[in-house]
Amino acid sequence: MLLAIRADSSARMGTGHVMRCLALGQAWQEAGGRVEFLTRCESEPLVERLASEGMLVSRLNGSSDWPSLESAVAARRPAALVLDGYHFDPDYQRRARSLCRPLVVIDDNAHLSGYSADVVLNQNIYAEAANYSVEPNTELLLGCRWVLLRKEFRHWQGWRREIPTQARNVLVTIGGSDHDNITLRVMDALRQFAAGHQLQVIVVAGGGNPHLRALERAAAESPDVELRSNVSDMPSLMTWADVAITAAGSTCWEAAFLGLPSLTLVVADNQEGIARGLERAGVAINLGWHRDLTIHGIAAALADLLPAQSRRQRMSENGRALVDGGGAQRTVAAIRNFVKP
Repeated sequence: MLLAIRADSSARMGTGHVMRCLALGQAWQEAGGRVEFLTRCESEPLVERLASEGMLVSRLNGSSDWPSLESAVAARRPAALVLDGYHFDPDYQRRARSLCRPLVVIDDNAHLSGYSADVVLNQNIYAEAANYSVEPNTELLLGCRWVLLRKEFRHWQGWRREIPTQARNVLVTIGGSDHDNITLRVMDALRQFAAGHQLQVIVVAGGGNPHLRALERAAAESPDVELRSNVSDMPSLMTWADVAITAAGSTCWEAAFLGLPSLTLVVADNQEGIARGLERAGVAINLGWHRDLTIHGIAAALADLLPAQSRRQRMSENGRALVDGGGAQRTVAAIRNFVKP
C-alpha cells in the first residue's frame, strides 16, 4: 500500500514538517508499505535523505499547489494521503479527501475553522486541550503519545543516560534551516562561557542553513566548539551530550526521548506552547523568544543547570516518561484502520 505525503521545507519554513513525516514514512515502510513524498522541498540534502530511505520523491511544479497534487494523487491512487503544512485550509482538505481516503492532517495549532480529515494528528504537549472542529467520525490523535520519532532514535529504546555530577558536553541545534541565524548568537555566548567552564560544544547546522560560512568562521575562532553540518546520526550526538540548547520544535521530542535536559528557545509562534509545556513538565528550561535572547541570559541558565545534577536527573526522567517512542507505529495502526482492503 502506498502512503502519499504532502509536505514542504524551505529556509523560512524549516524542515520540521518533512522530518516528522519521514518518521511516519519509516514506520509505514516497516509495516510493509511504500512511501512517496509530494513536495516543494528546497533542501537538496533533505531530498537525498528521503531517497536514501527508499522513498519516492516527486517535486511539485507550477505556481498553484492544488492542480499538482490532484494530478499526482489521481495517477498514483495511494492507500492514504497525509497533509502536513499550515497552508492546507479547510477547502483544500475537502478537495484532497475527495481524491483519497483516509486523509490524515498533521497539525500543531487547531487554528482552522474546521478540519475535513479522517485522522488529525497533533503530537504537541498542549494538544489534548486543543478545541478541534471535526466531523463525528474523525479520529483525533492528540498529545505526546503520538510523537513521530525517526527509526534512528527508536533504536535507542531502553537506553539509560548517566547523569554526571558536572555537565560539560553541550549540544546546540536550532533547527534544519535557522533563517535568522540564531545559532551564531548562541555560539557567541558559548565562546565566552566555555573556556572558563571546561565545556566541549558541538553545534549542528542543518542541511538548509543559509549561514554555514559564518558559522564555520565562528567555530574556527573557538577551540572548544566543533561545527557539524547536515548530520545524519543525531542520536549519537544526543547521547554524547549532557545538556542541549535547542529550538522548541521537533528536536525537543527527540531530546526528551533520550532523556537529554534542554534549554529551549522559541523561534516561531507555534513553539511558544511547546516551550511553556516542557518547562511545566520539568523536561526543559524555557529561555523564551530568540529575539530577546542575550549572552548573559544563556550564560546564567547554563551556570545554574550544569552543576545541578539532581535537577538534570529529574529532567531526564521526566523526558523519558513524556515520550516513549511508539507514536509513529501507533499512528500507522490508526491510519490502517481506515484503509479499505
